[in-house]
Amino acid sequence: MSFESLGLAPFLLRALSEQGYENPTPIQQQAIPLALAGHDLLAGAQTGTGKTAAFGLPLLQHLGTAPQSVGQGPRKPRALILTPTRELATQVHDSLRGYGKHLRIPSAVIYGGVGMGNQLDALRRGVDLVIACPGRLIDHIERRSVDLSGIEILVLDEADRMLDMGFLPSINRILAKLPKQNRQTLLFSATFPESIKTLAMEFMRNPREVQVTPQNTVAEKIAHRVHPVDGGRKRELLLHLLAQDSRVQTLVFARTKHGSDKLAGFIEKSGIQTAAIHGNKSQGQRMRALSDFKAGKVKVLVATDIAARGIDIDQLPRVINFDLPMVAEDYVHRIGRTGRNGSTGEAISLVAQDEAKLLRAIVRMLDRDMDIRDVPGFEPQVPIRWGNSAPGKAEQPGGDRAPRKPGGGRGRRPHGGEGQRHAHAGPKSHTGQRDGARKPADGRGRGGGPRRDAQR
Repeated sequence: MSFESLGLAPFLLRALSEQGYENPTPIQQQAIPLALAGHDLLAGAQTGTGKTAAFGLPLLQHLGTAPQSVGQGPRKPRALILTPTRELATQVHDSLRGYGKHLRIPSAVIYGGVGMGNQLDALRRGVDLVIACPGRLIDHIERRSVDLSGIEILVLDEADRMLDMGFLPSINRILAKLPKQNRQTLLFSATFPESIKTLAMEFMRNPREVQVTPQNTVAEKIAHRVHPVDGGRKRELLLHLLAQDSRVQTLVFARTKHGSDKLAGFIEKSGIQTAAIHGNKSQGQRMRALSDFKAGKVKVLVATDIAARGIDIDQLPRVINFDLPMVAEDYVHRIGRTGRNGSTGEAISLVAQDEAKLLRAIVRMLDRDMDIRDVPGFEPQVPIRWGNSAPGKAEQPGGDRAPRKPGGGRGRRPHGGEGQRHAHAGPKSHTGQRDGARKPADGRGRGGGPRRDAQR
């Protein structure tokens, strides 16, 4: 299928061709025709599947072809895109400017952490498109510097994340300022908890639903590996892994802002160029760190879950979970930054005893095996108690199974070399695999990873 077959206008096809995009991704194939037809849309799409183009191209086509109502007073915005973070807002804005390069659509990107001067100037001049984070948009609503009564298309990008971040009251306040009639709403979310469905029913009109991949699946080309370690030795193990090849760009996830700074400082002192990105950093610091990481000036970027939204790198080879996420679904968001566009990726998790329960939840959610290996010299002093559901039988590197404890105990750490085990998604049969090979937990192959198409 080509972009031409989706019904896109020539000015968009030309821009896509100039950027090297030839074939639409699955979410684009399903969402674009429905959005062009004017339907409200409830779309399930993970990071890296091309969802920005899936809503951005129909939005630009509407703005570029539908006449604007002429009225008195300053120009009112016609389209509004809400995103959870400033990084994602900037990324969406940049992508849409690229897709709309042959159009004249004035736009503004609005987020907190910076002064309001430039945003106020842009809104006073008049814009057709506003891309905003909810908190700062509320500030402008209160100052009456933005009038949302002319919005024709509303997009909620990463709706699940916005609700996780506590933006529901702000979203409801924004919705109250939008016209209820003749408005198209497109909601994109990686997961669909009940709170999302409830929200959708309140402000959407008979939305069509599309889901391009089963919920909580990840690219097949990502290798998942777990290294058990005592909590007090995590930093040493991380440094050991990074030092094995310090040229490999690595995104490291930490749980807290303070922890991110401490970890980045520790790595930097070892001689590896490192930066940290989290909510307490200024916008300038965050943009500079992200730019340096993308350019390769910084080899390691330490991030929290929230700050990492909007990190869009085509070929990021490695993601390391220094801390496991508290919510299993966040694992999908984290590792979705590697293994993109058909390239291979590596997702490594450093897991201490107090995180065994979190790992079990991730394995159950993914419904696939994970390769569990001790790193020589960093084995936990006491083998981690994984519980009954994960992991399964331990194996020697040569394929010999480790002895079990009397009474059927499982998961003892084999002596010598890297002990390889698998964390199982459930009580399924198991066959030994060597050299870090992975097998889907149900024995079937799953859908392929995203392609190098319009993945912005």
